[in-house]
Formats: sequence, C-alpha cells, structure tokens
Amino acid sequence: MNFVAIDFETANERRCSPCALGVAVVQNGEITEKKSWLIRPKELYFNPFNVQIHGITQQDVTNEPELPDLWQAISPYLEGRFILAHNASFDMSVLRHTLAAYHLPFPGLSYCCTCMFAKSAWPELPNFRLDVVSRRLDIQFAHHDALEDAVACAKVALHAAEKAGAATISGLSSALGIVPGKLTADGYKPPQAKRPKTKRPKAKRPKLAL
Repeated sequence: MNFVAIDFETANERRCSPCALGVAVVQNGEITEKKSWLIRPKELYFNPFNVQIHGITQQDVTNEPELPDLWQAISPYLEGRFILAHNASFDMSVLRHTLAAYHLPFPGLSYCCTCMFAKSAWPELPNFRLDVVSRRLDIQFAHHDALEDAVACAKVALHAAEKAGAATISGLSSALGIVPGKLTADGYKPPQAKRPKTKRPKAKRPKLAL
C-alpha cells in the first residue's frame, strides 16, 4: 500500500491562494514521512472566513516563499505518485489553478478521494467530512491543520484498505468501486464512482385480441 496524502489550506476564496500544504507519505502500509510548508500566496490577501477556519494569517506567511520557490521540494511528492486527499476535487483544483497562475507544468499523477472511499466503506455515517469519518475511526487530529489533515486522510485510507482487504491503493479503489482520476500536462480527469449495472425489466407485449 503506497501513496501520498495531501491537504491544502487557502488564504481566500480563490483556488490559486494556497497558504499551507501538508504531505503524508505511506509506504508498505505505514506512514513513513510527514512534511508541511507555509506558502505565501501570489495575492497576499486573507479572507477572514478562511482565517477563522485554519488560523493562518497574512503575518504568518509574509516572509515565506511562494509556490515556485518551493516547487523543487514539493514536486517529488507528486510526480508519478498516487495521491489521496479528502475532498480531492478541492485540493487538486488548488494545485492546478496555482500551477497555472505561475505557468508551471502539471505533474503526471493518479489520484483519488478518501471522502469517496468513506462513502463506500461506511455508508451509515451521517456525512463524510474528515472530522466525522475520523471520529468514527478513532483518529485523533487537529482539523484544518494541513499536515494533520493529510495524516488523517492517510489513516482513513489505511482503515478502508483493512476493511476491504485490499493490499494496494489501486486494489482499494477497485474494491470500493471507484475509478481513480488522472492529472497530466494536458489536463485532468476526476475520479468517478462506478455505477452498479442494473438490468432493465423487459417490457411486456400486450396480448392481441383474437
């Protein structure tokens, strides 16, 4: 079971405003590395709503590097890897929009969403937010801290793999009926849940009156 779990926090409502990134590397089913960065967004504007969520302020990142200055350190965690995020549509959108804003090429990677995993593995939950899923699995973490969220995401995937009896991340995706997404230099394809095939009942032909 090898993958990398990530989590972005953003400074404002724009997807190209990352202010923090957390990474948790899983190798052979164990979390082997944790890494996080504070990031100065291209536009140094912090929406009070976002600050209320994650607690990161403009002062915290004023002297931090922007993404292009960190990209050499960050990209090896993404290029050619299988990436997981909770609500991956958000995190991958942040990545794509930020790289586009700086005219940086997209890394090639496969990705999936642990929120989708949770919906398949624990459908009885009232909702599938990371804090709710983590509480169900007794995962302790500080929500909306980028590194803590990435680690919690990784642990959710490992719990799902144990429940499904899957030995690989692609095997887990298949067992839960999810087709992984792709990010390439030319674009992206989001992960999708497979819809179960249902047989349509044959229409009964009306009997002809003789």
